Amino acid sequence: MSVPPLRRTGPPAGGIGPSGRADFGTGGGDPWPRLLRQAGRHLGPLTLRGPDGTTHDLPADRWADAAGVADHSVLDRAVGPVLDVGCGPGRMLHAAAARAIPAVGIDVVPHAVARARGAGGLALHRSVFARLPLEGRWRSVLLMDGNIGIGGDPSALLHRCGGLAGDGGTVLVEVEADPGLAIIGDCTVVDGAGRESAPFAWARVGRSAIREVAADAGLTVVEQWESVGRHFVRIARPLRTTSARERTRAFAATATTTAQITASAIP
Repeated sequence: MSVPPLRRTGPPAGGIGPSGRADFGTGGGDPWPRLLRQAGRHLGPLTLRGPDGTTHDLPADRWADAAGVADHSVLDRAVGPVLDVGCGPGRMLHAAAARAIPAVGIDVVPHAVARARGAGGLALHRSVFARLPLEGRWRSVLLMDGNIGIGGDPSALLHRCGGLAGDGGTVLVEVEADPGLAIIGDCTVVDGAGRESAPFAWARVGRSAIREVAADAGLTVVEQWESVGRHFVRIARPLRTTSARERTRAFAATATTTAQITASAIP
């Protein structure tokens, strides 16, 4: 199926933060950190606003709730150790722990990491593009809740996640319901009180468009499925012959080593 190329909407904007750009929902009125500081599971409403003024409701309450049926359909396909990129309040970490699957979350928003840890999850305040423990040995890398949009360059993000997973690992991605959706641009997040974040680079990608993005990253979509109206794909590196030594290294990460290595990275 032919899909449109990724389409930028609007010019890139200036920003804040160590990278010179704002992170999701931060800066300006800080709507996302404000919601994360709230107690309980009710966080919303939250809206993603594109550079052309179009809006997209974000399910912030679901992010802070317990994992649902669709989330578990992802964990059904996950093998530990699991890296949850953009883990937010950590519902996938808690669901993985309930299945005895070793899992670590990373997030660039300190309040998200604090919330995930507060609920018992193992989480790091870290960008996916920073140095991480177990690089090349994560068996499953998660990009849930539209996190394929992180950084506004989904091909670069998938390339990075594929490298974190290494041979034999998979990247499990939640994509947009609109199969051909493929846009990037500088967006903002707005909360119910009208507080708006600084602009940050983001992307939205549908299940057909993700095939082209994966190919650009040297990866292949090997499965797609729908659960409770949400859409997902499983992405892997094309099969190649690996040596017995490589296979042993890839499978060497256990729950114990995951916890030990990751714990050493937590300040």
